[in-house]
Amino acid sequence: MHEDLLGKLDEIEAELKAIGFWEGEPNHKPVSPQFELWLQKTFLPNARSAVCDSKLPHQSQVGLVAMRQYDYHSTVDRALNLVRLLNEFDRAVESRASRT
Repeated sequence: MHEDLLGKLDEIEAELKAIGFWEGEPNHKPVSPQFELWLQKTFLPNARSAVCDSKLPHQSQVGLVAMRQYDYHSTVDRALNLVRLLNEFDRAVESRASRT
């Protein structure tokens, strides 16, 4: 039912790990550690719970927050795919809300 959203969250987690933004990974080199920890410790668990409990918000703006976070003074190239995935999650949430 919500496999598409859960799959997108899995992709986001995998990307955080792949680019070294996941705390606990040997290559963890935070660019903005508070945002990355928030994604890991708050956003992902809460988003998964919301998907599983069918309690999604009508909109999500985590992609916009990521764009601001990683492109404030200069682009963080390794975060571009992460930003894309977060924006895809936002669109999926909003698309699902428009169908209900």
